[in-house]
Amino acid sequence: MTRLERLRAKANSLPLVPGVYIMKSADGGVIYVGKSKKLKNRVTSYFLRTASHSPKTARMVSLVEDFDYIVCDTEIEALALENVLIKRHSPKYNIKLKDAKSYPYIKMTNEEFPRLFVTRERKGDKSAYFGPYSGSSTAHAALDAVVQVFALPTCKRSFPKDIGKERPCIFKEMKRCVAPCDGSIDAESYRALTKSAGSVLSGNISETERQLTEKMTEAAELMEFERAAALRDSISALKRLSEKQKVVADAKVMRDIFAIYSSPTGSAFAALTVRCGALVNKNEFILTASEPPTSEEMATLIADYYGEGDAIPKEIMIANEIEDEDQALLSDYLSELAGRRVTVRLPERGEGRALCDMAMENAREAARQHRLTAERENRTLRRLCELLALDSFPSKIEAYDISNIGNESIVASMVVVRDGRLKKADYRLFNIKTTGGADDYGSMREALSRRLSHIGDGSPSLGEAPDLILLDGGVGQVSAVREVMRELKLDIPLFGMVKDDYHKTRAITDGVREISIALEADVYAFIYQIQEEAHRFAIKSSQKSKIKTLTSSTLEKIDGIGKARARALLSAMPLSKIRTASVEELMKVKGISRKNAELIYARFHKGGTTPC
Repeated sequence: MTRLERLRAKANSLPLVPGVYIMKSADGGVIYVGKSKKLKNRVTSYFLRTASHSPKTARMVSLVEDFDYIVCDTEIEALALENVLIKRHSPKYNIKLKDAKSYPYIKMTNEEFPRLFVTRERKGDKSAYFGPYSGSSTAHAALDAVVQVFALPTCKRSFPKDIGKERPCIFKEMKRCVAPCDGSIDAESYRALTKSAGSVLSGNISETERQLTEKMTEAAELMEFERAAALRDSISALKRLSEKQKVVADAKVMRDIFAIYSSPTGSAFAALTVRCGALVNKNEFILTASEPPTSEEMATLIADYYGEGDAIPKEIMIANEIEDEDQALLSDYLSELAGRRVTVRLPERGEGRALCDMAMENAREAARQHRLTAERENRTLRRLCELLALDSFPSKIEAYDISNIGNESIVASMVVVRDGRLKKADYRLFNIKTTGGADDYGSMREALSRRLSHIGDGSPSLGEAPDLILLDGGVGQVSAVREVMRELKLDIPLFGMVKDDYHKTRAITDGVREISIALEADVYAFIYQIQEEAHRFAIKSSQKSKIKTLTSSTLEKIDGIGKARARALLSAMPLSKIRTASVEELMKVKGISRKNAELIYARFHKGGTTPC
């Protein structure tokens, strides 16, 4: 029985019910996740001899060795599960929003005293998320505005736990903080403030501005000029936020607009956010697939854009043609996610069509800019390839640097460049253990021995050999690593990045000759960026390691506190908290007795009395 016959026979045994199917390659990796309201029909269609697949689907099917499936009660449930599995496995043949995870949100926690902060990670918790924003500066500007308007705290104190523990800071005196730290505001009133902040972040600025203006007028009439001035400053902050938003519809309009632009040179996905008639945010994402998404894939991409449902408006507009069945499914899915009816439609004329055209133009421009950047990066890589006389295009580059503080905290960093772009998910650190002190050559030898030993073992990222290795250093570093490669019988292009007396990249060496890049502007900038990134990553990690060592040694100086108890304490709370913790709080840490806790308390409260 051939592979296709075996897979077709298995597919024929599937039930005619909604569900999710998971295609796997020979090594067990997930290469595609899909959904269907009739599993048997959909999965069987992949393995029919008469099937007419697109080039992308044909490539995927050729790699399928087996598949799993999960039965669902409804197609909506299948769409939700498909969304989760695509995010978990990031399959190669699913269309995804490239770099979508890097976009920032403003998070409002679901606590007695909610906290607001910028984050790049959207979790499936009960917190409210606003965004995504096009960049961190945009997100921080919006957060700073609502913090000023509602006089929310910006300190790192945790409420209600830290209420009354320390004196209020100067922001209370300046009327710039409602000061929950001294009990000036109760939890209910504080939550009302953060709810109003959330309303502003959702785009409802005009109503808040009207209320603040009324309060300012009232304060001025009562001759409370300091309060009136504070309210005036809050209104100014609100106006600055509002001025950045373009009015595109009636003041009551709340909707998101999506468009996908596809061309032979690339595709992009654009999202416009309209709240209270104003365009408050826009985002563009490059799509990972080379082929235009199908109607079903388009619905999945839009579903993937949303998290828990707090940011879903009542109306979604799509610029592209989408099948009625997929449109209805998307509407039902988003309605269930939001807990209220969400309408999905494709406007043909009027204000809605104009917004769709705007979204499509943004998607087209994002695709164009991405193509220009890719062409520039490819030119740089091609020129680098020529200068180094490489036999093949360096799609994956790894760069290494060593950092140490004296003879301690020796760390080797590995940064990865994939197709001309830094790929931070593949960065690695190696804590050097064998050199017995500062030894750049020995450290580089150990780091590369450990890293290169993973080639071919099937592990993510490390199992794949790089096309080019760059080392921070010269002939000595290159010679040390070349010896490692001979022992492992590996033949990978290896070069050192040589610096001048001013710590700037001067040339590249293969251990025998130096190749000057001083007059190669694009190549120089590319190599300099890689070298600086490897250095930054190594220095940061080495400093963290040293701080951790110093922190741990501070605790280990206390009688009865060895390495194990020091680690347990630092896992439970930071040193700053340990310094101020009571005996009872310290005793809650596993392995800390009353005697240990009293000695720790006494160590950080010299001159005070250890409480009973």
